[in-house]
Amino acid sequence: MTSPDTPLLARELIQFIRTTIPLAEAMDLQLAGFDADSLTLFAPLPPNVNDKGCAFGGSLVSVMTLTGWALVELALRQRGDDCDVFVAESTVRYLSPVWADFTSVARLPVDASWASFFRTLDARGKARIEVSCVVPGDDGKPAATLIARFVAKRRADSTTAADGTH
Repeated sequence: MTSPDTPLLARELIQFIRTTIPLAEAMDLQLAGFDADSLTLFAPLPPNVNDKGCAFGGSLVSVMTLTGWALVELALRQRGDDCDVFVAESTVRYLSPVWADFTSVARLPVDASWASFFRTLDARGKARIEVSCVVPGDDGKPAATLIARFVAKRRADSTTAADGTH
């Protein structure tokens, strides 16, 4: 789902996150990568460390939530949709300590579909989609996971043309 504008949109989105969410700036979140199916954020350990010297659980869940949110927001921006996006519910699992800088990777589960999400958004002005996020551990196995349902709601001042363009 990438377009020629996607790299610029992704960089602008991360700057937006860092500017408007003070926690993201304090955590020093950075764009690590994206492709048609996923988005990855990077977080250095020092601003996200706990009293034991590993990544703070609150930082892990925050980075995963922001990664999932950014995946949905980027997909909307690629289409030119002006929506408010928020997390409606999430489940997090902490599987092993993270002792170094870390990444969070967000993608849609196999049973979720951007096409279905956008059809619903176009028809109803709001839609929800499930996103899966993982922080890989040093051994390549998940150190933390998050499954979240995000909701996008078209802003009242956003209009959709009769031909479906935005």
